[in-house]
Amino acid sequence: MTDLTLDLARTILDAALAKAGEKKLKPLAVFVLDARGCIKASAAQDGTSLLRGEIAHGKAYGALSLGMGSRAIFQRAQEQAYFVSAVNTLARGALVPVPGGVLIQDAAGALLGAVGISGDTSDNDEACAIAGIEAAGLKANAG
Repeated sequence: MTDLTLDLARTILDAALAKAGEKKLKPLAVFVLDARGCIKASAAQDGTSLLRGEIAHGKAYGALSLGMGSRAIFQRAQEQAYFVSAVNTLARGALVPVPGGVLIQDAAGALLGAVGISGDTSDNDEACAIAGIEAAGLKANAG
């Protein structure tokens, strides 16, 4: 199993922001969490709105909390709103159930952490997270 080192987290963050630049997206906030849910790296581009960091963190935190990418959580929220609401209550409101939270896995599928991105559309946020994870040579699981 690979550890999510600070160098890997920074590679993920930098590559995600580079992808956002290529796509000319709105300013993003990016959080990279390790498997314990601790912040390994984070950044907010100039011009992000006030709560973008918290939203990015909530996407990654939700993915880790339920063991699935936030796209799957979003789908589950549509099908089982009471369940996702109850889990969010247990998480003290820290879970953000929309795409943009992507699990980080090593080549064997072991969970290393999660990336959460917010600032543009949820689909674009997720695409940048996936690009960052893949640039670090790891597997992305968006759900």
